Amino acid sequence: MPKAKPNRLLAEERRREILGVLGQNGRVTVDELVKRFGISAVTARGDLDALSESGVLVRSHGGGIRPLTATPEHPLKVREGMHHDEKVRIAEAAAQLIQPLQTVILCTGSTLAALAVQIRRNCPDSITVITHALNIAAQLADLPKLSLVMLGGFLRHPSSAFVGPHAEQMMHSLHADHCFMSTVGLDAEVGLTTLDIMEAQLNRRMMESATQVTVLADSSKFGHRSLSLISDFRSVQRVITDTNAPAQDVEKLRSRGIEVVLA
Repeated sequence: MPKAKPNRLLAEERRREILGVLGQNGRVTVDELVKRFGISAVTARGDLDALSESGVLVRSHGGGIRPLTATPEHPLKVREGMHHDEKVRIAEAAAQLIQPLQTVILCTGSTLAALAVQIRRNCPDSITVITHALNIAAQLADLPKLSLVMLGGFLRHPSSAFVGPHAEQMMHSLHADHCFMSTVGLDAEVGLTTLDIMEAQLNRRMMESATQVTVLADSSKFGHRSLSLISDFRSVQRVITDTNAPAQDVEKLRSRGIEVVLA
């Protein structure tokens, strides 16, 4: 029994790196995994099968490819493993912006979940967190230096977040110093987009309720447009992304007076 846990953790870390290769190249082969990780072909096929069952790749002869859908809504646990290192760096940079006594809004998403982990590790004194994300609330609920405000409504299982008119109505009566926003798509011309209309409406209301808005988006979000518009960039003060963000898009944002932090 003691040996099973390290082996399982090692497999999770390896599959996280496989997702990174898949994101960059669009495909991955068994032979490539054998050489990259020093594992057997059987183990490599097992990793690909496990990722296929999670919906993050489609098995092909000798390997796997990205799903055909442009922006599939993977379960939150799956998204947490995609571009993981970039999301951690982005979250670390975002955590530096939170000051004692502030009220901050944390929306849903895997990068915001990483920010919640950073807050838990080093929580500023007497901050208030407003969130509609069930996983983020669970991460922060027992911190003695933190006050938590949880928005209620209809639970969206893919994002583990509450949405709908009840959450929007509650948000109307609240104000925050800072809103940390995630996005499914970030288009330098159009703005921020997501897959769910009700979530987009609530996110828009969150941005309107905050003095500052910081968007947390890894480079894979750039250049994509999803179903529902959250907002253009007129309400955004800052974007935190990783160093692989397209230089042209970064310059477009900066030319509009938006601070872009490359973590």
